[in-house]
Order: sequence, then structure tokens, then C-alpha cells
Amino acid sequence: MNGGDEVAAAPAGPSQPLEWKFSQVFGERTAGEEVQEVDIISAIEFDETGDHLATGDRGGRVVLFERTDTKDHGGSRRDLERMDYSINRHPEFRYKTEFQSHEPEFDYLKSLEIEEKINKIRWCQTANGALFLLSTNDKTIKFWKVQEKKVKKISDMNVDPSKALGNCSVASSSNSGSGKPYLPNGGCLDRPPSLLGNDFEFPPGGIPSLRLPVVVTSNETSLVARCRRVYAHAHDYHINSISNNSDGETFISADDLRINLWNLEISNQSFNIVDVKPANMEDLTEVVTSAEFHPSHCNMLAYSSSKGSIRLIDLRQSALCDSHAKLFEEQEAPGSRSFFTEIIASISDIKFAKDGRHILSRDYMTLKLWDINMDSGPVATFQVHEYLRPKLCDLYENDSIFDKFECCLSGDGLRVATGSYSNLFRVFGCTAGSSEATTLEASKDPMRRQVQTPSRPSRSLSSITRVVRRGAESPGVDANGNSFDFTSKLLHLAWHPTEDSIACAAANSLYMYYA
Repeated sequence: MNGGDEVAAAPAGPSQPLEWKFSQVFGERTAGEEVQEVDIISAIEFDETGDHLATGDRGGRVVLFERTDTKDHGGSRRDLERMDYSINRHPEFRYKTEFQSHEPEFDYLKSLEIEEKINKIRWCQTANGALFLLSTNDKTIKFWKVQEKKVKKISDMNVDPSKALGNCSVASSSNSGSGKPYLPNGGCLDRPPSLLGNDFEFPPGGIPSLRLPVVVTSNETSLVARCRRVYAHAHDYHINSISNNSDGETFISADDLRINLWNLEISNQSFNIVDVKPANMEDLTEVVTSAEFHPSHCNMLAYSSSKGSIRLIDLRQSALCDSHAKLFEEQEAPGSRSFFTEIIASISDIKFAKDGRHILSRDYMTLKLWDINMDSGPVATFQVHEYLRPKLCDLYENDSIFDKFECCLSGDGLRVATGSYSNLFRVFGCTAGSSEATTLEASKDPMRRQVQTPSRPSRSLSSITRVVRRGAESPGVDANGNSFDFTSKLLHLAWHPTEDSIACAAANSLYMYYA
């Protein structure tokens, strides 16, 4: 090892299940407290270092948190990572700042209200101590710079305060009969002469005590968020994804039918690189649901569709990427098709693993892990809430079947996580032979509701036999007999890039856990 710079290879064998513990919560609700719609969290994202966390909500606000447990010790981040974390050390964050990213708008041409809800947040490369991030609602992407600004205060003046009048103003001489304003002897000048009119004149002998700042101090700092650029009017349909390129210069934005390529420096022009809109909209069979750049190859990106397929495209092939380099989809098992098959096959989120070799996708019922070198099918399939399969009709009637759950991978690629109902989320081990499948609740006691269900990843959905479990057929009850709540859903979560730490959103509360 050269100074600890080399990265050890991931173990081939199954890893031990992690024991998750509660770390902290922001915006915790009291019992019976009603949650305001605008306060519900709609996006979560760690930055590349894991030292900053951003959340967006339905009210168009972006809230930033910063890590505090690394500031108590000297040394670099690499030194801290070498420390033994067995002494109950865990990531701790504190509120940093917040700003209003988007406001509600109205499209007069289409008579359409554009809500302020933040759909996605993506961190950009930092520069000169400033933080940069992209945020988007349904139509408009904004590029924000958050920086500490020093507040300048006057601490010393060029006059003896005992002689100076603290709050004097321009007076009018009634004795002279001229009616012209003058500055009394020993007074102060509130406004520059240019603003006082043409009839202003100084008193005889000048101004003996004109107050000027001599010493200006800047001890205090305040965080200022400034919108650097606005990328607008490029999408006819709702934006579902934005993703930064590894080149640090470009990013993509995707809506239902198109993917656009932007340069961060140019806000009035984008290039359409994917267009799945048919000439006749009646021929439309699938839409784009998510898109993401490869973590290290700036010419590659992947996007998912409502038919459950993932397409890998190479920007070097052509300007308009009508054809894909690779197509990843799972073949439907014979005789398994139903009314709900296509609805639950729709992919709501995709994420590249840090190594760029694997893609994680989430559809309504499952998580799938794909190897980009193997397009015959997923290398692993994880059942998220199989006990809901008999309830698909109810889920369709209350529109829950269209909920879009996000997914995430650990930095080492050994585990994956995604959310479910009743504010539950699940963590699966994805190494060969691993049977790790932990169910956690977004509360201060995350291990309270362990679901003991068979969780060994299968090669395909067709190999899973339907097993009627106790409680699975009872209305509103999961496989363990726990009642589930379709109104409390955990849609958004993020895994720390270097540590086993997860941040997840339950309504307006941000919960953080570590292992």
C-alpha cells in the first residue's frame, strides 16, 4: 500500500448484515401534528465528499446541511477515514442554510400552473470555497452558488464621539433669511451634497467634524445563495431527471419524451440528444422515466423507460442518439401477464454504481441490479414489498401504484436501498450469496419492524413462487401482521458516498442512520 492511497478490492464472499442505528432527525413531527403540503421533502442528495447534504421540498425551498463531526479533529479527510469508528463515532450534520429556489409560475400559453416543488437536486464541483448545485422543478432548472460573505462593519470614525452629534440632519436657517439648507457647526452630513439640491451651501468655515469611517472590520460571515443561471423553456413535459457529467462542464435534463444536453455556462441553448416522441402521439407506447450520466465516462449515459427497459447510449455515435448502444430488459415470463404488468414494470429511478460497472433500477415491486457488460437480464432481483401483490387492485384505485420510489447504492457497491410504505425502507446485500435484507422504519427506533421474509436475490421474477404468508391476505396487513399505511410513503433516500450512512425523508422529517 502506498500511503493508504490504494483501494482494496471488494470481498467476493457474502458480507455480514449491518446493524443500523438512529443518528439524528431534522423537522421531527410531534404526535398528531399536521404536516403542511409545502414542507414535504421531495429531493435528497449528498455531495461528492459526503460533507454536505441538500434537501428540496414541495414549497420550492432548498435546505443545506453540513457535517460537523469531522471539524472537531485535525488532519485531512483521509486521516479521519483511517480512524477506528468503533467508539460510537457516526456522521453528524447541522443545519447550514436554506433559500427559495423556485416560485409557483403560470404558463399563459398553455393555461398551466407550474408548481414550485423541487424534483431533483444535483451537486456540482466546488470552487474557491463556494458550493454549487443544480435544482429543478417541472420546467425550470437553476444553477445556485452558495458562499460565505464577510459582513463589513464600521468600528472607528475620524471624530471624537463626545463632540459629534449622533443623529443630526440638514437643517434650514431661518435667521439668515436665505432659506437655504446648511450643516450646523459640529454636525454630520447624512447625504452627499449631490443629493441635496442646487441650493445647498456649506456653513462659513467649512465642516469641522465630518464623520468618515476609518476602520472597517469584517469578522462576521453570512451565507449567501445566488442564482447564477436559469435554464428555462427547453422542456414541453415535466422534468423528471437532471444529471451532472463527469467532465464538470455539462449536464443533462430529461422529461417524458426528450433528453437535453446543457453546458453549465450557457443557459439559452441546449442540444436535444434523445427524442422518443412519435410523429403521431397516438403511437406513443413508452416514455422516459429517469436518466443519468456514467460516473466516469463523459460520453456515456443511461435512461429508463415506462416499459421497464434501460438503454445505454454513447454520445460519440451520433448527435441525436436515436439508437442505443445496449438495451437492458427482462423477458416476461409466459402466462404471467396481467392488467397491472406494464404499470408495475415502469422504472421510477436508476443509479450507476460508483465503479460504473453496475446500474441499479427500481420499479414498483422490485429492485434490479444490472451489469452493463451483460444485457441478458439483471444479475440480481430484490423483492421490496411482495406482500402487496394481492393488493394491486386497491393500489391502482387509490393511485398508489403510480408512486415513484427512488433507490441508492452504497459507496463500496456491496449494498442497495430503497423505500416502501408505512415509512419503511429496505437494505439488501448484493454480493454473491448474500441473504441480507433488512427492513427499517424512518423513526428513532429503526429496527422496530423487522420483516422476516425470504429475501435471497433471484435471477428473475419468473423463478419466484407465490407463497401465501400469514397475514398477507388480510386488508392493510403485511407479511408479519403489521398494518401498513399507503399515505406514509418513503420515496426519497440517499446513501453517503464513503460511509454506511443513509438519509431518508418521511413527509417533512429528515432521518439519518448509520451502521
